[in-house]
Amino acid sequence: MAKRGGFGGNMPGNMNNLLKQAQRMQRQMEEQQKEMEEKEFTSSVGGGAVEVIVTGSRELKSVKLDPEAVDPDDVEMLQDLIIAAVNEALKKVDEAQAAQMNKMTGGFGGLGF
Repeated sequence: MAKRGGFGGNMPGNMNNLLKQAQRMQRQMEEQQKEMEEKEFTSSVGGGAVEVIVTGSRELKSVKLDPEAVDPDDVEMLQDLIIAAVNEALKKVDEAQAAQMNKMTGGFGGLGF
């Protein structure tokens, strides 16, 4: 008569190992997420006219403006430079997070990890 459950005799040990691996991977991902949140990403645009720093948790930390970039007659250009610098820095955060996830999952990031 066949055993119920359809698993061979070695399977429970393999399941325990798989569970331990998953728990270890989760801890590593949590640690790397904390590290990522503490990292800073800098972006500079307009030949250094605007420089911003964002954290890995996507928080704007600093904006530096070259005094020559502050033209009261062309505030829109300065606004555009700030937006461009922030967006570029956030893109760096996204790229670093994707690279970190790819490293953790060995390229299997599309499987919900």
